Amino acid sequence: MGPHPAVAAIRLAVRRVLHDVIAEHAEQNECAGRAPRPELARAGAGSRLGTLPERPDTPLVLVACSGGADSMALASALAFEARKLPVRAGGITVDHGLQDGSDARAAEVAARLAAMDLGPVEAVAVHVGREGGPEAAARDARYAALDTAAERHGAAAVLLGHTRDDQAETVLLGLARGSGIRSLSGMAAASGPAGRYRRPFLQLDRQTARTACLAQSLPVWDDPHNIDPAYTRSRLRHEGLPALEKALGKGVVEALARTAQLSRDDADALDTWAAAADRDVRDDAGRLECAKLYALPPAVRRRVLRRAAIEAGSPAGSLFARHIEEVDRLVTGWRGQQAINLPGRVEALRQGGRLVIRQS
Repeated sequence: MGPHPAVAAIRLAVRRVLHDVIAEHAEQNECAGRAPRPELARAGAGSRLGTLPERPDTPLVLVACSGGADSMALASALAFEARKLPVRAGGITVDHGLQDGSDARAAEVAARLAAMDLGPVEAVAVHVGREGGPEAAARDARYAALDTAAERHGAAAVLLGHTRDDQAETVLLGLARGSGIRSLSGMAAASGPAGRYRRPFLQLDRQTARTACLAQSLPVWDDPHNIDPAYTRSRLRHEGLPALEKALGKGVVEALARTAQLSRDDADALDTWAAAADRDVRDDAGRLECAKLYALPPAVRRRVLRRAAIEAGSPAGSLFARHIEEVDRLVTGWRGQQAINLPGRVEALRQGGRLVIRQS
């Protein structure tokens, strides 16, 4: 008798990602002039292997685990699949320090990961600032810790437990902010430096992960912040989406997830266009020329402006559509306006037909 269907589904999703990581690792070795190991090539093609001894030339894959149902299901699937493939599997849990006893809880999660035979396993404490609001600040601190851990251990990938439901919430939050098509594209299956972050569960719903935990008797910690109406995502999860499903019928989450993928395809194409246009709208000194910017289609021009603001130090997560619209008016509606203040102490101003975006 095979595993529970929910368990089989999460394992298959993780297996596919691991095969991708293994194939990419083998390709990198080949490009670097190192002979690829036959078992790596076979694994990348989708073969099933027995347990292989740990070797330093096999890729390390870490799971980011909070102790919640999604990440516990992900950790268990990684531990199971890694035993059959030429990969090393470890785990990281981040203590945000936002609740009493969070350090003890992080240590408990780390112990559970170690009990799954994952290694290395770390519990990392972070300081959460205030910039961008509590949710954004916690996210920034968490990703910074995961980046540091991945670099310290030389990890090829870090698995994240975001589900299709998380994707739907992200699309709605982007829609509410009015931040454009990139916000509607939600979370990518692979993101971060060199595609470090992988999200195997974006095609699976949250209930599948929870059911997999129940089927395997995995202990799960439900973060009280996830039901706290003080947090925007919590209100959306427990009030907004249920109201939409009541009004529009079932299938809203799936439709939003499809919207994310379609939007991502369009956004990627426009970003590629903007990257090429960025080189063409600068003078010999690298300054943005307003006349050339004006000639670009609005969707491309605003992407060029956003790129320039981020390069100048404006945090991407705090840079909204309204900010870019104000900068855009320096190009398309010039009336002698004063400098525009952007997040991250960045300013944008027009000087002699040039658009200057710099630290203020």
